[in-house]
Amino acid sequence: MEMQTTPDHTFRHPLNVQDDDIDDMGHVNNVVYLRWFQEVADMHWKSLADDEQRKTMQWVVLRHEIDYRHQAFREDSPYALTWVGNTEGLRSIRHIQLFNQSGILLSEGKTTWCLVDPVTRKPRRISPEVRKILGLKD
Repeated sequence: MEMQTTPDHTFRHPLNVQDDDIDDMGHVNNVVYLRWFQEVADMHWKSLADDEQRKTMQWVVLRHEIDYRHQAFREDSPYALTWVGNTEGLRSIRHIQLFNQSGILLSEGKTTWCLVDPVTRKPRRISPEVRKILGLKD
């Protein structure tokens, strides 16, 4: 996966390294990066959508792609950048980059999400209203 250029509409979110995140090799376990991907996506959606929108629209993951670039350690103060990319039909692509406090890229990837109706749990077409919430142009 090529490193993505971050667009102007990125969302930044601080991350915390917990004691349980450290593996036997002394660095943050790769599974934690996946948890951080989900955390930053959730926080970004919460920052964009109001309470009613969050009650009537939910997202489920269809696919994660992660490239690990550098190790993260207990003393790091990592942060994530995320933005929404190609969004059409039933799917939306979210790009995520994780950095340490020195600005070194730790990991990057993309997640494919599907919008679902929380009552029926069936996929929902991504409407112009949802694209607007996500900050995307028609």
